[in-house]
Amino acid sequence: MQTNPTHTSLVAVGDSFTEGMSDLLPDGTYRGWADVLAARMAAVTPGFRYANLAVRGKLIRQIVEEQVDTAAAMRADVVTLVGGLNDTLRPKCDMGLVRDLLTEAVERLAPHCGQLVLMRSPARQGPVQERFRPRMEALFACVDELAERHGALVVDLYGAPSLGDPRLWDVDRLHLTADGHRRVAEAVWQSLGYPPEDPEWRLPPAATLPPGWSARRVADARFARQHLLPWIGRRLTGRSSGDGLPPKRPELLPYAAGDTEGAAGLRGTGGTRRSPLSSS
Repeated sequence: MQTNPTHTSLVAVGDSFTEGMSDLLPDGTYRGWADVLAARMAAVTPGFRYANLAVRGKLIRQIVEEQVDTAAAMRADVVTLVGGLNDTLRPKCDMGLVRDLLTEAVERLAPHCGQLVLMRSPARQGPVQERFRPRMEALFACVDELAERHGALVVDLYGAPSLGDPRLWDVDRLHLTADGHRRVAEAVWQSLGYPPEDPEWRLPPAATLPPGWSARRVADARFARQHLLPWIGRRLTGRSSGDGLPPKRPELLPYAAGDTEGAAGLRGTGGTRRSPLSSS
């Protein structure tokens, strides 16, 4: 790991996690850890450039087909690649195919960037994590193997107690809050060799009284109505809210430290918030 690094460009590749859901800005667009990281890097490197090719809902095959070659052609100092978790959450998942596609992505990106960054994605504590844990851990084992083979960094978010805490997850139970995204940005920032701004990012927030039984049941009902049932509907019809959306920030352009463009940066979504559960 470098100390006092100088990176002049960053390209982020992935799905809703990298797009920034559910780190909602006042205009209804999303910021997310990659934007936070880019702003930090821009603050210490004049002329810093940033692209974010992530689109919500993308499976690993779509990431490989739609984003990887574009990212490789940009020849950035740093490329982050996070993908495959949406595949593991599907009722049917060919983990062999997921591993093959992730391998293809890494092999096509690693030779064309200064530093490739992979991640063991965070997972909210609860029944969903337990149900899909074997698939997730198989994916992360592949990440570790590819990183060792190609000299990539691995940021272990899965093993961070803070990012398993339900309080750092949005009401959809699938995407991080603004504080969660901030902690991810800190993790990547430190992994790249920059001096810590939050040395305790792995620690969960201070203890609070848990909600009562009635409040939990109300939250469960709201979650099912607003997020779970629409998500099931999309699975049955083969749709995703990422369908037809262009990348968040498709060109490698200068990025100022104070930028808060969010998901509408160059996309022009009109600031309409979509259900975060549409990520898969």
